[in-house]
This record gives sequence, structure tokens and C-alpha cells, in this order.
Amino acid sequence: MGSMFRSEEVSLVQLFLPTAAAYTCVSQLGELGLVEFRDLNASVSAFQRRFVVDVRRCEELEKTFTFLQEEVRRAGLSLPPPEGRLPAPPPRDLLRIQEETDRLAQELRDVRGNQQTLRAQLHKLQLHMAVLGQGQGPQLAASHTDVPLERTPLLQSPGGPHQDLRVNFVAGALEPHKAAALERLLWRACRGFLIASFRETEQQLEDPVTGEPAAWMTFLISYWGEQIGQKIRKITDCFHCHVFPFEEQEEARRGALQRLQQQSLELQEVLGETERFLSQVLGRVQQLLPPWQVQIRKMKAVYLALNQCSVSPTYKCLIAEAWCATRDLPTLQQALQNSSSDEGVSAVVHCIPYRDMPPTLIRTTRFTASFQGIVDAYGVGRYQEVNPAPYTIITFPFLFAVMFGDVGHGLLMFLFALAMVLAEDRPAVKTAKNEIWQTFFSGRYLLLLMGLFSIYTGFIYNECFSRATVIFPSGWSVAAMANQSGWSDTFLAEHPLLALNPNITGVFLGPYPFGIDPIWSLAINHLSFLNSFKMKMSVILGVTHMAFGVVLGVFNHIHFGQWHRLLLETLPELIFLLGLFGYLVFMVIYKWLRVSAASAASAPSILIHFINMFLFSRSPTNRPLFSGQEVVQSVLVVLALATVPVLLLGTPLFLRWQHRRQARWRTGQLQAQDEAKTELLNSTDASVAGWGSDEEKAGRPRDQEEDKFVLSEVLMHQAIHTIEFCLGCISNTASYLRLWALSLAHAQLSEVLWAMVMRVGLGMDMGREVGVAALVLFPVFAAFAVLTVAILLVMEGLSAFLHALRLHWVEFQNKFYSGTGYKLNPFTFAVEDD
Repeated sequence: MGSMFRSEEVSLVQLFLPTAAAYTCVSQLGELGLVEFRDLNASVSAFQRRFVVDVRRCEELEKTFTFLQEEVRRAGLSLPPPEGRLPAPPPRDLLRIQEETDRLAQELRDVRGNQQTLRAQLHKLQLHMAVLGQGQGPQLAASHTDVPLERTPLLQSPGGPHQDLRVNFVAGALEPHKAAALERLLWRACRGFLIASFRETEQQLEDPVTGEPAAWMTFLISYWGEQIGQKIRKITDCFHCHVFPFEEQEEARRGALQRLQQQSLELQEVLGETERFLSQVLGRVQQLLPPWQVQIRKMKAVYLALNQCSVSPTYKCLIAEAWCATRDLPTLQQALQNSSSDEGVSAVVHCIPYRDMPPTLIRTTRFTASFQGIVDAYGVGRYQEVNPAPYTIITFPFLFAVMFGDVGHGLLMFLFALAMVLAEDRPAVKTAKNEIWQTFFSGRYLLLLMGLFSIYTGFIYNECFSRATVIFPSGWSVAAMANQSGWSDTFLAEHPLLALNPNITGVFLGPYPFGIDPIWSLAINHLSFLNSFKMKMSVILGVTHMAFGVVLGVFNHIHFGQWHRLLLETLPELIFLLGLFGYLVFMVIYKWLRVSAASAASAPSILIHFINMFLFSRSPTNRPLFSGQEVVQSVLVVLALATVPVLLLGTPLFLRWQHRRQARWRTGQLQAQDEAKTELLNSTDASVAGWGSDEEKAGRPRDQEEDKFVLSEVLMHQAIHTIEFCLGCISNTASYLRLWALSLAHAQLSEVLWAMVMRVGLGMDMGREVGVAALVLFPVFAAFAVLTVAILLVMEGLSAFLHALRLHWVEFQNKFYSGTGYKLNPFTFAVEDD
């Protein structure tokens, strides 16, 4: 847990991997997930890197895997998950996997093609049998020839009517939605010189492509004349109709039908054998494909990592640079030694200096992952910066509960989260695909604490589904007032609401042991009392939360050695914040402790005192809280105003002085180097002269990389920070009043829901019949439960969650947390295994 408060120490290591063992070493690093490789070939195109051929082979295999996976899904099957953790295969196994994959894919293509061909042939045979079974075609045509047509010419030819004409037939099948259009077009194109009969098949036929059953329409067309026949054939071709030969004689059609039935039986037998062989091939694919997919993905990841390495001039090893947690360096060294021991040459690891900011590494657990996710959503912290997540574990659920305080609602949320926590190891819960469920499940521990803290604040507010509970005896008693006032029955009838006067002895017996006294739920000024209490509580919590954020910045300054910021930034910020708004908190607490019920009528107004504090004035009608209050207020305002120029100019002027001092020191160093260089050039030792030249070349770029100090940029940055902090103290303090507003809104919504639903149901006059009352109250309680979950738990809970999120991001974290870093993304096979 030490790394939770600050990111772990990270080192930049250089790896010398023997060429023969480089693949094995990187594969082992992927299994461990310890390092993040840096790309040493950023200027080299992806197509010019050393292992691009191997990457392409893996990608081609992945395409073949996709084809096999689609074929398995097409057959209505699913791929089982791979068993155990599979290591990346050695490079020599790539050819074997590729050959077996290609053979399986080719077998699938051949079998699937044969299956499609056989299905298409069987489908045509079934259509042909349906056409031949239509029957009655010749008889209808023959009988129809004796009937004169409308277009029969009045003057017949000398040879007699229809002397040279012969009746021909066109038979086939088509989709039902095309039948009406085909019939209409045939009639118009052939001018009625035909007889068309359309009939839907008795049974639906299986589509050869989709495999779904579909209805078909068979047609039988009788016509006269060759030209009419040519038109009919062209039209049927345009409609993509299946046209089959149709015998005129009944006996010939019966014989053809029997032959087709025999061919259909033979095709079905062959098709069954083909499908059985296809199922065998798919079974082999189901067995071999899942482990192959994992292994090839790992192999591709290894080659992509190797492409980020540079090649030594002797081509005997690969050089890699990687970020690694310092505490994992022994494990890294041991893993590389074990991986390269078989090659006779051990891999070498050593730390190298770096100038770039290292990545941020914060290890999380199931419990802390959701809280760290809230912080990282704002921005990943800089390297070794104070991590707000450990404090967010307490402050976030608490601030949420301040706005959501209700024992009943908090208990429902707690039980829902507890159920998810208890079932978190079940595979069905982990692998659920619903996005809303995944969101709730990932934040189950956050919901657990939010519900638990809501129960606590609900006891503080003494609210359970908007109803007060009497756990302890009330600290107020009406008996003393009744004894001393002598109330009559007439007086009580005229005054249904009575005010308890704590100034009368015996009325106020003492404070309630825990939370708010339940008698306040019956008081007419209940809302006014809670408003005052929650508003002041919000200001106290807000100032405390912001001050804690400023104090956390101290640890950042100490860790990074920025001691000047303690005096020039942190101290002025604390004086400004506590001198103004800390004093406001002091006045609230002081008034609570010093002002009694007897002097409540003449109690001073804190708000007027706070306004007069900035105006350097006093109000005659508002008496001071304590002696010397005006002097204290004036001193605090002057101190707060004096910290503004310190915040604005202190850090820039100090950095300017520090930069000038370093520049003078560097100038002296360069002069000393020039003098040494002159002496070395005058020397007769050539080797020494050469060494001096190399040292100069090595040192010059580092000097040129020194950051340039621009005073105007530093002043601008500091001015923005000063304005943001000073104005933010005012706006952020007011922003914490959302705790009061959301708490009040939640309580009033609960009260309205109870009054509009449950109170109406409980107040119905249902007589003494228990069964009738139960039947009436059941839908009332169901409606109350649904509205409670939908409005108060989901909508109000989401609203309170977002407001608590804003308070942490804007009001708390910006006091010390920059969030300008980047995560350490180690090279790992964990995703491939999942």
C-alpha cells in the first residue's frame, strides 16, 4: 500500500538481448508484465523494420482465423475458451500452425462449396418436381383452344383457324413477390396469346444460401407461335426465373417426376454425408482455433516489441530501452537470465540516466481500483506526485453521503453493493456484457462505502425514508411548559401548533445523544433549523477539505526539493484561506459554543460581521462576538491582502535569481573547460587530445538542452495561478454549499414521495377487513418502492455522485494535484489471455 500515497519509483533500463534469445526474453517479459518498451526506431517506417515480415505472417494468420471463426458461428457453434495460460510459441512453430490453418481453411472452403452446390442442385430438383406436380396444364390449354378469343380475327384464313399453330409450354418457378409483375408483363407483351397458371408450392423449400425456409411460386404458360415463345423466354430470364422442361404427355411427366424423386433421394444422402464431414472439420476447428488465436496474438505482440529495439553494430544482440519499477529490477534480471541461459549468452540489464519525465505506476487492488479510476479520470498524476486516491476513499463517500443522507436509501445501496461484492468471483457476473451492469460492477466497492456512509449521515439527520426514528429519549419536554403556563382547553383548541421555549426550566433537558432530536420532525420550524445547520456544516466541511488539499501540496514541494514554494506559495495560500474563510468557520463554532438559548434573540449575525470585515466597518446594531474582534478582523484582512503580491511575484523573482546564479556558475565551468582544452591542444600526446575532443562532443549537447528561463512566461503562469487560487477560495467555498442544497433536496423529495404515496395509502378508510387493506396497500407499496429506486436511488444518487465528483476535481485536487503525467503501460500478455 506504500505506492498508493505516491507513485512507485521507476527506472529506465537498457537491455542487451542476444539475437538468438531475444524472442524468448521478450516473450517472458510479456508473461510477467514488468516493463514498458521505448521505441528506439521512431524515425524508421513500420515497413522497414527488422521483423515486419514476421508481423505480416501473423496478420495473415489472423485473417485466416477470422474466416474459420465466422464459419464456426455460421454453423451455430461457439468457440470454447482456451484452457490454461498458453505461452507464446517458438518461431519454428509458426510454419506448422500456418500449414495446419491453411489446410483446415481449404477443407472448409471445399466442403462448404460442395455443400452449396449440392443444396442448389437439390433445390432445383425440388422446384422441378413442384412444377411437374402442378398438372392440369395441357388439359386447360386444350380446352381453352376451342373458346374464341377476343383478338381472334373476324376474317379467318383460307386454311381454317389455327391451322399452322401448335400449343407449346414454358414451366418454371420464381419468388412469390415477382409473380404479379411477371403475369402483368406477360399479358401486356404477348397481347393475351397465352394462358398462364400460377400456383404456390404446398411446402416451403429451404433456401440454398441462407438455409431459411421460403415459399415459391410455380407457373405454367401455354402459348402459340414461336415469336410469342421467344418473348416469354426473354421475360422469364429478366425475372431470373427457374425454367424447366415440361412434357406434354401425362405419362412422360410421371416418368420424369419419378426420376427426379430418385435423384433427390440420392442428393440428400450425399448432402448428409457432406454435412457430417463438415461437422467433423468444424469440430477440429473448435478444438485447435482458440489456443492458436492466443498464441499468434502473443507472437505478434513479441515481434512488435522487437521492432522497437535497435540492432547492435555487430548484429549479435538487440538493444532495448524500457521503463521498469525499481523494486521489480531483480525479478527482471532473473527472468532474462533464465530465458537466455540456453543460448550460452546471458542478457544484460543496467540502469541508464534519463531526462524525460518517467511514467506513473500505482498498483491497485479490487478495493482501490474504482477510487484510483476517479482520480485518473481527472488526469494521471505526475511522476512521484502525491496521489489523492487514498484520501478519496474516505472523503468521496462521505461528501456523497452528506448530500444523500438517509438510513433507508443508504441501506438499499449498501445491500446492492454487498451482493455484487459477494458474487464478484462468479464467472457469469464477470463476463456480463451489459454496459450498465459493468459500470456498477466496476464500482461495487465505491457503492459499498457510499451506502455505508449514507447510513451514518442518515442517523445524523435522523431520517429513514424521510421518517424520524426515536432511538433515544428526546431531550425536549412539553410537561414543564404545560405546568407553568396553565394552558386551558380553549387555548389548545385555538393554537394547534405550540412552540417549545428552551428558556423555561425543564423544557430542554440536554442534547440528543447522537444526531438530531426526533422532536424536530414535528416542529413547524423544522426546515429553518435544518437549513441553518446544513448550511454551516457545508461551509465547515468545505474549508476543511480545501485546507487539507493545500497541506498535501507541502509533501509535493518537500519531495521535489522545491523548498522555496513552502514559503512563497503554501504559506501565503494557507494564510489567505484560513485568515478569511477559516475565520468564518471559527465564528460559526464560537457562536455555537458561546451563545445560549437565553441570549439567542440578541445573538450577533455572523454574515454581517463577515461583510463588515472586508469593509473595515462596524454595525451598531450587531454586537461583537468577543472583545477585540474588529482588530482581529482588520489584521486578518491585511494579512490576506499582503499574501497576494507574495503569491504573484515571490516564485518568479526567486526563479530568476536562481537562474542567474546557475548561469554564472555554468559560465565559470565553460571558462575552466576552455583553459583545459587549450592546455590539451598544446600537449604532444595525440590520444589525450582525442579524448578531450570526445568529451567536448559528449558534453555540448547536454549544455544546449538547458531550459531557457523566460521571466514573462513564468510571471504569466504565476499570475494565472494566483488569480485562480484567490478567486477560487471564494467560489469554491460557495461551491461547497451544494452539500446543503442537495441534502435539502433529497430530504424534501423523500418527504413528498412519502406524503403523496404511502401516506395516502395508509390514510384510506378500508374498514376492519385485513384482506382488503392488504390488497390496497400492496400496489401502493409497490409504487412507493419503484419510485424510491428510480427517483431517489438512481436519479438523486447519480446527481449526488456527480456533485461529489466535481468537489474533488475542482475544489480539492487543484490545490495540489496537477494530473499532467502518463501511466506506465507495461508490455503484458494479460489482454491476450483474457
